[in-house]
Amino acid sequence: MIRQLQNAGPTLKIILGALLVIICASMAITLIPGGIGNSLGFGAPPAGVLATIGDEKVTVAEVQREAHQMILRQFPRGGAQMATLMPFFAGQAAQQLIDEKAMVAEAHRLGLRTNDDELRDDLQHGQLGATLFPDGKFVGQEEYEQFIQRNNMTIPEFEALEKDYILIRKLQALVSGTVFVTDSQVRAEFERRDTKIKFNYAVITQGDILNSLHPTDEELKAYYDRNKASYNNSIPEKRQIKYVLVDSGKIAASTNVSDQDLLAYYDQHRDEYRVPEQVKVRHILIKTPLPTPGGKEDEKAVADARAKADDVLKQLKAGGDFAKLAEKYSEDPGTAKKGGELDWIGRGRTVPEFEKAAFSLPKGQISDLVKSSYGYHIIQVLDKQEAHVKSFAEVKSEISEKVKLQKSERATEAASNSLLSAARNDGLDKAAARGDQVITTDFVSHNDSLPGVGTSPQLMDAVFGEPDKSPPDVVQVPQGYVVFQLLAVRPPATPTFEEIRGRVEAEFKNQRAGILLQQKTQELADQAKAGHDLKKAAKELGATYRTSDPVAPDGQVPGIGSLAGPASAIFSLKQGEMSGPIVAGADGIVAELLERQIPTDQEFADKKAQIRESLVEAKQGEMFQLFVSNLRKEMEKNKQIKVNQEEMKNLTRQTAEEGS
Repeated sequence: MIRQLQNAGPTLKIILGALLVIICASMAITLIPGGIGNSLGFGAPPAGVLATIGDEKVTVAEVQREAHQMILRQFPRGGAQMATLMPFFAGQAAQQLIDEKAMVAEAHRLGLRTNDDELRDDLQHGQLGATLFPDGKFVGQEEYEQFIQRNNMTIPEFEALEKDYILIRKLQALVSGTVFVTDSQVRAEFERRDTKIKFNYAVITQGDILNSLHPTDEELKAYYDRNKASYNNSIPEKRQIKYVLVDSGKIAASTNVSDQDLLAYYDQHRDEYRVPEQVKVRHILIKTPLPTPGGKEDEKAVADARAKADDVLKQLKAGGDFAKLAEKYSEDPGTAKKGGELDWIGRGRTVPEFEKAAFSLPKGQISDLVKSSYGYHIIQVLDKQEAHVKSFAEVKSEISEKVKLQKSERATEAASNSLLSAARNDGLDKAAARGDQVITTDFVSHNDSLPGVGTSPQLMDAVFGEPDKSPPDVVQVPQGYVVFQLLAVRPPATPTFEEIRGRVEAEFKNQRAGILLQQKTQELADQAKAGHDLKKAAKELGATYRTSDPVAPDGQVPGIGSLAGPASAIFSLKQGEMSGPIVAGADGIVAELLERQIPTDQEFADKKAQIRESLVEAKQGEMFQLFVSNLRKEMEKNKQIKVNQEEMKNLTRQTAEEGS
């Protein structure tokens, strides 16, 4: 219900939504006639900044962090391919971050805003809810901070980013909220999804062809020589280091805080513990219909709603049970089953009419009818809380964890700086003589895991960015700090034929088998059509012959797999018609359509609503994608987006070299 009460007025949404649909359809967005970028001045963004978008910026560090996260989402176990894929993902991350900043700028220009209450609601009930609010309970400030640190961000950075995502979703809802689909479109999509076909088919597999190939050493050596450029420097650069981990966990375990420390922190951060005025309420809502686009209300429907609300109010005044009446009559689906309870609300959380009544009522009293844009409310105040500052005793345990974390972080940083200074003067082994474990690695690649540290992009980025024979250095990692020294560099190398004979043979056979698969599938199709007999042609060419069950477009067929992709061509055949050669992955297919089964009207009625919803979602996505594309073009045209091409080249060149 709180989300409902926060919404803009319905008439405004209709007007803005219609306007944005027209803008998107015209393919000529002019949403920014003067706007945020015309007084920015000239020249490219400064060093370290990849792009400026109005008053916002995208830094090189942000792009690198996002690109690394993109790779980890696709390759969670890491692997040698991570570094080689970095140039591509860096470009993707850069474009994504620029688009996001452009959308946030446009959301602000349109008057969309977000606040801390919306942020908390989103963190609790959105995608991060299970992580930060398991079973509906906050994990605590310390775990919250550690979660953010594991994602290499500060709390302000994280919360600002989450607020930006909320704004983007608001913008998307505004742009695509008026999308609709016709009944004929729903019917066509239903028939496309649910029509089933039955067919004969013959399959030639690339695996069978591979098993028949036995290339000679001469053929493989010739293939290696022809493709030698693709093997250049395919053995990546490796480096050997020695290092010491300054473990923040061990230091935290020995860190103590005094009451004096806690009181000092409390005095410096009193504003953080201010509790605003709040009321705990429950309500019963009888909805009124939304006004028409012209702002006209349905007077009869409004009168009926008032009469119904009046009747409920009379029952309450006669001693009726508020919770039971709310469950029976309230039309707020979010609170009716809870007896109408909204829990605690602060000012600015609800529409003005509701807020005025809720904060003016004494504790325990029930209001008269309160009219808002949603209908008629009956409100009861269950409890009230005046604005105040929490006492030291109330927050002592919370402060203790914060102060201990801060002290241990400072101690960890100081210990690492001290170790680094000593290592640069006396060498890492002598500097660590007081008991720290010095680990010397073999030659490792950029994505290898190290003892005590694991797979650490922060450490490896630093190690592989160091010049040869450089002095010891330090880098922060999730476990604390690592002081390391580069010992040796083994540059990228090109393997000999003998070293990668197995890889060469696999690549040669795959290439040859792919060519033969296409040739044999074409021969199968030609022979089947010439003799009007697919079964006979399959037998003569050694293909597997089968008959399918009735299958829908998203179905699976033995020997073929999914009918999506190239195999979907079978659905375009007429009854009795033979297909041409179809190569789907590692299989060659020829099919003959036997029958087509059209779904019934009853099946359509059962699925109509679901299909309509999926079509609307798809069209909303397309509309918003078009909106963002045109917004980006317009902002670039007006010089509101400026890209530092030199930093882009440096980023790509740097990541490409790391992957070589």
